[in-house]
Amino acid sequence: MTLAEIEHAIPGLRGELAFHVDMSRHVSWRAGGLADRVYTPADLDDLAIFLRTLDANEPILFIGLGSNLLVRDGGYRGTIILTHKALSALRLESRRQGTAWAGQDASRIGVIYAEAGVASPKVARFAARHDLVGAEFLAGIPGTIGGALAMNAGCYGRETWDCVAQVLTIDRQGQLATRHPRDFRVGYRQVQAEAKQEEWFVAAWLLLPRGDGAAAREEIKRLLARRVASQPLNLPNAGSVFRNPPGDHAARLIEACGLKGLRIGAAQVSEKHANFIVNLGGARARDIEALIERVEATVEAKTGVKLVREVKIVGERG
Repeated sequence: MTLAEIEHAIPGLRGELAFHVDMSRHVSWRAGGLADRVYTPADLDDLAIFLRTLDANEPILFIGLGSNLLVRDGGYRGTIILTHKALSALRLESRRQGTAWAGQDASRIGVIYAEAGVASPKVARFAARHDLVGAEFLAGIPGTIGGALAMNAGCYGRETWDCVAQVLTIDRQGQLATRHPRDFRVGYRQVQAEAKQEEWFVAAWLLLPRGDGAAAREEIKRLLARRVASQPLNLPNAGSVFRNPPGDHAARLIEACGLKGLRIGAAQVSEKHANFIVNLGGARARDIEALIERVEATVEAKTGVKLVREVKIVGERG
């Protein structure tokens, strides 16, 4: 369906629809092909309306900041929903009957409502500013809350779902549903719905203890300084490429195999942090994917450990 056809069929649509979009502008690796369609909703209601216009078999991909994603050079045959700056509500939530926190002591516990497009570091700062603690680790996660929920993102010993009270999801029919942690199988860098329903995270309620906001703000500064010192933030990257194997670190294994600095085209295993692949300038998605595959094969051959990817690769090979 063309933009004109959609606008004619759904007069109330308020977002922006674009065709044949260069996804290198929307992923942190700054590489990749074209997406058939990209929609930026005006808000949650507009997203619901738009989803109802799509064919039941249309591939749909939700993207926040694209910080753990690679779109292959051949592009993405489907519709991408951009949530960053669209699903942007962030607020303190009051106690309500029937919620996961209705029985909590408001003097000791606070609740933050954050929509999927809100950057995780922003949530960390918001919590600290309101004297809520336990969300400081989110400052070290470069993506949005939607992505953090989808992969149970974490760092510095904490994970996103440690503080999730409940979530809001949306399905292909634009129907919203409130879900609870018990509705999902949550593990290390993975989240699966128990009922296997096709839904996407659009918001979360985070339950956090009240505490010393000033100390939390100092902790955020410390974690950000640690991140700057240890990660190649001066070059396009997608964060950690591989999950840490049980009892070990992917970066240690990669470095032990002599792969630091390895290049394919303009893609390089970072010389600063071996679990990062950086774009030195002009890298193609195929270069990055080939380097990922080379690292996987070498580490398995030399150590017997099969690395599991933390990043997601979609689309068609160019």
